[in-house]
Amino acid sequence: MFANITALFFDLDGTLVDSVPDLTTAVNSMLQQLNLPARQEAIVRTWVGNGVDNLIHRALTNDMAGHADPALFACAKPLYKAAYARHVSVYSRLYPGVREGLTELQAAGFPMACVTNKPLEFSRPLLADLGIGHFFTTVVGGECVLHPKPAPDPLLLCAERLGVPITQSLMIGDSLNDVGAARHAGCQVVCVPYGYNHGHDIREARPDAVIDSIADLPRLLRGAD
Repeated sequence: MFANITALFFDLDGTLVDSVPDLTTAVNSMLQQLNLPARQEAIVRTWVGNGVDNLIHRALTNDMAGHADPALFACAKPLYKAAYARHVSVYSRLYPGVREGLTELQAAGFPMACVTNKPLEFSRPLLADLGIGHFFTTVVGGECVLHPKPAPDPLLLCAERLGVPITQSLMIGDSLNDVGAARHAGCQVVCVPYGYNHGHDIREARPDAVIDSIADLPRLLRGAD
């Protein structure tokens, strides 16, 4: 199924890195400065995946579909960004098998991109601090395109930067956003089951395959059992 793949696009949060502990710390620092109640890590975990603005709105309202007062949001966003910049990689960790999988894929000659809705000002330091930044030829953040995932724009930009056809590219992610972006772009998608998909089983989104670990991806691409 994946015999024609020549380039790989990896989501960041929930796919390569469990970043929720640091995101929760930043959220609660913001809320404390606004005299609002702290949020539990378990609920923050269900809010991640649609970009910074949505996370802040959800944290301020304690509601997945919440939309905070514009004046409150305007005060909150710089507080959150400053807190997260101080705490981008204190508790965040690579998921098991990530480093091993990326090492094997790089050795096999696959050009790789990281494509995320997280801003570059946080994505690049996080990748560097966790020692995997060197695997990626390019990083496409949420602000790099007009329409982030699940729109196809970030994936098309990755393909352009890597100089590969989008139809020969593979998206690797953990969420409905990743599946949607791949389908809209016209490329295949493989998902991991452990990430941030708002509490839903990623298999419901019907990716082309689900793997337990990034370490399993090289074998999948080789077509091995």
